[in-house]
Amino acid sequence: MADGLQITTARLSTALKGQVVGYVNEGQPPAGRLGELWAATGLDWARACKASAFAGRQGQVLDVVAPPGVDIDRLVILGAGAAGASPANAWLDRGGSLGGKLRALNIRKAAVLLDHEDATPERVAELAAGLSLRHYRFDRYKSRKSDAEEPGRLEVSLRVASKPAADRAIAARMPAVEGALFARDLIHEPANMLGTVEFADRMKALSEHGLSVEVLDEARMRKLGMNSLLAVAQGSARPPRLVVMRWNGGKKGTAPIAFVGKGVVFDSGGISIKPAGGMEDMKADMSGAAAVAGLMRTLASRRAKVNVVGIIGLVENMPSGTAMRPGDIVRAMSGTTIEIVNTDAEGRLVLADALWYAQQQFKPQAVIDLATLTGAIIVALGQDHAGLFSNDDELAGKLTAAGYASGEKVWRMPMGPAYDKLIESRFADIKNSSGRPASSITAAHFLQRFVKDTRWAHLDIAGTA
Repeated sequence: MADGLQITTARLSTALKGQVVGYVNEGQPPAGRLGELWAATGLDWARACKASAFAGRQGQVLDVVAPPGVDIDRLVILGAGAAGASPANAWLDRGGSLGGKLRALNIRKAAVLLDHEDATPERVAELAAGLSLRHYRFDRYKSRKSDAEEPGRLEVSLRVASKPAADRAIAARMPAVEGALFARDLIHEPANMLGTVEFADRMKALSEHGLSVEVLDEARMRKLGMNSLLAVAQGSARPPRLVVMRWNGGKKGTAPIAFVGKGVVFDSGGISIKPAGGMEDMKADMSGAAAVAGLMRTLASRRAKVNVVGIIGLVENMPSGTAMRPGDIVRAMSGTTIEIVNTDAEGRLVLADALWYAQQQFKPQAVIDLATLTGAIIVALGQDHAGLFSNDDELAGKLTAAGYASGEKVWRMPMGPAYDKLIESRFADIKNSSGRPASSITAAHFLQRFVKDTRWAHLDIAGTA
């Protein structure tokens, strides 16, 4: 869980003290344990709602300090929206909203009543997950923290119908939360603290969770012919690394699923340098690698019954006397020659060799890559959906369904021969950029050139990372 946050569970019948939080549905009075508490206060529900403009809608708060007739200090009632069973991911949002409300009200310790009919153990676990994710802060480099910036310690006791069932559900859910927070930490680290070598070292530490971790250095990659990835790295003083993480929780001999992440620890654009404004955010150009790292940690922590390999290519894209130039031609590990027309289209060069290595080395049943690949996907989809490109309808359908179930939505983008033709080069087999039109799609077609007969999906997470 997030630092400073403690989530426990207790039975609904456990005595209530201090500060208590409950939920009501839109247009309805308090029910269950909350209803009993409210009745004991002797306060008029309709009058209180009218005075505070509270109707039970999502996000609304009715805050009663020192309520009469009960032995608690504060009663906070939150709107739960329209009555009826809500999807599990709505409870993830509810947990996040709860964290925000507690912080806004400066509540450090609270009991939360969860006795709605749809408060199943799985939904309670989603609420706990949302609370943990909302409580997260990255402030390790602040020597001084103001009260507004410091989330402080928060203790939340979830009052549930079945404590054992809720505890089991929360324990099953938390490895994914911890994996997500681990990925967030990686993304927020400044590039001077988390270079390629430091990133690889953190991945090696994941062996403590049961992962098999191998790190390929520059000499090894050069021997394998990974000239596409190495071209990106050659302008930086930081050496490239390829990290291979394996989780073998499935049946022996079953082909793994491969996840490949773009790990550009800082992207200046190289010779095709980016504008100065906002360049500090380019420390997050390794978000695809961070997502893969978080996933692998989650699978190991959950002891997942599946075989998975995670591969991340770690480089830094910098301008220098040794940097790749527009017009250079390199031969990728697959043997494909690539004309570099834009050194800021570097992520696909890293993924090209990593994708080929994943297929050649592990013969996966499917390969999925994740990358903050193009700004164009933000223009197309904003920050609500990641772009999905795939050569397999079934795989694309499963990813779409998983995205909506988890709240990590994806939207499938088109591909076709007309787009593929745009990446042809006059001087090499392909070029690494075809300009602005359909640039997210042509980037996906570039990656597809390095996919064999394997089921493949590419997630452009530039807008959602």
